Formats: sequence, C-alpha cells, structure tokens
Amino acid sequence: MELSIQQDWKLTKLSYLAEKIMVGIASAATHAYRAKGIPMFRNQNIKSGYLDDGDLLFITPEYETVFRNKRLRTGDLVTMRTGYPGVTAIVPAQYDQSQSFTTLITRPKKGAIDSIFLCHYINSEFGKKFFEQSQIGGAQKNVNASTLRGMLIPVPPRQEQLAIGKSISDVDALIAGLEKLIAKKRDLKQAAMQQLLTGQTRLPGFSGEWAVKRLGDVGECLRGVSYKGDADLFPHDTDRSKRLLRSNNVQESLVVTSDLQYVKVDRVREHQVLREGDILICMANGSKALVGKAGYFEINDGFEYTFGAFMGAYRGNEQANRRFVFYLFQTNRYRDYITNLLAGSSINNLSPSSIESLEFNFPELDEQDAIAQALRDMDGELASLESRLAKTHTIKQGMMQELLTGKTRLV
Repeated sequence: MELSIQQDWKLTKLSYLAEKIMVGIASAATHAYRAKGIPMFRNQNIKSGYLDDGDLLFITPEYETVFRNKRLRTGDLVTMRTGYPGVTAIVPAQYDQSQSFTTLITRPKKGAIDSIFLCHYINSEFGKKFFEQSQIGGAQKNVNASTLRGMLIPVPPRQEQLAIGKSISDVDALIAGLEKLIAKKRDLKQAAMQQLLTGQTRLPGFSGEWAVKRLGDVGECLRGVSYKGDADLFPHDTDRSKRLLRSNNVQESLVVTSDLQYVKVDRVREHQVLREGDILICMANGSKALVGKAGYFEINDGFEYTFGAFMGAYRGNEQANRRFVFYLFQTNRYRDYITNLLAGSSINNLSPSSIESLEFNFPELDEQDAIAQALRDMDGELASLESRLAKTHTIKQGMMQELLTGKTRLV
C-alpha cells in the first residue's frame, strides 16, 4: 500500500516528532506484583485506540522507582511489540505516571503532532503494513524501538490533525457503543435461554408439566463420513463430489462454508447428506474445549453437504422442534454434560450414543415452537447489530484511507 500525501503535508520520521521512543519495563516483575500500587499495562491491555484496564496488574512503588524514566504520561502512545505488533493505545489522564511491560512507548513532542491523530495513523492499514515489514526475531517476532523511530508519518497542518482525529474517534465511539449493545443483547439472550429452556419462566398462554426426555427419544445422532485422505478428495466442486464440513466449519454456533473440502460422492451414504435443521456437532478434537460445539445447518445454496468422520449430526424427529433442541445445545447444562462425558479420559471423543443419552426437560410441542421463535427473534436482532458493526468497521477503514492521506480534506 503506497502512501501518497498532499503537497501541504509533511512526511516526517517519527523520531523527529517524539521526545522519546523507548521500551517499557523489560525485566520480570512478578515478585513486585501487588493488589494495589502503580498500574502496570501489558500487551493484553492494549486495544486499538484505548487501554483496557479490566485485567490490570500493579507493582510496588519501591520497585517502580528504579524505572521512573519509563513512567507514562497523559497522551503517550503504547504499542504492542509482539502478538499483534503495532496495535496502539493512548494513555488517558487517570493513568498518568503508570508503567508498561515490554511495550513500545512513544511520547509525542508538544506541538509537533497530535496524539490522537498519530494513534489513528499507527492503527491504520499503513501502520499495519509498516509493522508487518519491520518484525524481527524467531518464534516470537517483535518490533524494536529503533525501527519505530524510522516510521514515516504524514503530518498535516495542526487544525487538520485535530479534525481528522475527532472524525475517526467519533466513529470509534459508535463502534464501541455497538459492541457494548451487542454484549448486552448477548447477556440478555443467555438469561432468556436459562429461564425459557428450563421452564423457570413460561411464555404467556402456556402451562402444564414438562417431561424429561433423552435426545435419543426425539431424534438420532449420525456418524460422519470416513474417507482416505487426499485420494478421496477433490480440490473443488465436481459432479462426483459433495461438500464436506469439518470442525472449523462450526463457528460460534453457526455453520460456515469457508475452507471447505470436497469428498467423493461414493463415500457418502444417503443418510449422511445434511438436511435443514440438522445440528452439526464436533465429536472429536485435539482441544477438549472444542468437543461438543454445535451449529444449526440451514444452508440452501444448491449444493449438497455432508460431514467428516470427526463430526456428528443430530437429526430430530417430529416429536421436537429442531431449533428448540439446538438451543438446548447452547446451554450450560449441555456443556456440563460434555465435560462429564470427557472427564477422566485422555481421548477427546464423543460417540453418537453419548449424545443420544443426554436428558433435558421438554414442554409440549407448541410451547417448544414458541420458545424457539422467541430465541430466534433475539438471534435475528443480534445478527442485525453485528452486520451494522461490520459495516461501520468497513466505513471506518475507508475514512482512514481517505483522511490520513489527505484525499478527503476536512479543513
């Protein structure tokens, strides 16, 4: 990505715009950690544009005094060196005189460049490209302070810096508001699931007892397709293949079609072709936490899909609402069942019979329908908000491309 700026802008090395560019405290401070003391920020506290103090460490004042030359000041920038190098945050006033651990610290010169503008530029695609090209080291790559000093920064007139910084920050505030609202809606959905799927709260017009049923009473769990590696796979769709779903195709309770495989049709039995409403389950995985994750299959794109040997598909019958059953797969009770099934075993593997043995309380079918619809409406609202958030992120990227190069002028 080439950086082309306006004639009245300057392209200046960061070293000329900063009083200091240095690395935070680099020595291990575990012996100096305390419940209270001097705040110590680490990589995980650095978010794009702000510091997250939700998991903050503190060090003793006595230990910190040795590193007083590294104390953060209001308006300083702290940048991740490893992990996601380049992600940068601004130090707010309440954390003036705090410290940071192994992060890059940039202290802009007063009047040389606005901290907010500089932070947005480093977090832009231009900044990301610089850090990607500047990493050094082996397994854990990093960027050092001397490299950061050579970073070229476009410098518009002061008033334009302030206007650009404010415009991008306004979009950041909108994004933060959407993220907060989405988190709140997710919490509300989890609470609703806990209440509705256990009968603690009943929807209007419903009463009567719920009955304990095994999943095997209202459906069956099917084994996935066995195949012989690449010999049974195609590189793309053909008239002799079916699309094959694996564990990576179940993400956050959704079935996604990225990174597909294509298996020979003669390897697939008729009952292994997925139907709308099937629940795709990860039955085996190297990570125990991923075993049991499930997604609702409702893809209708003209292709036929099946599922691999490490997967299962729960197929409900007419005695249960399939979405109601799917929501049971998202409850803490389901997760506890899976944890107990895997306990004491070194093999992270479920069998179809173990899924069919799980017991849940079921209301009458009409109440199942109503509960499933209520939760589906919540899912729809969440999907709409997440789509809006994704579009806002896209708008922000476009704004940064335009504003940080002067293609669009605000002043």
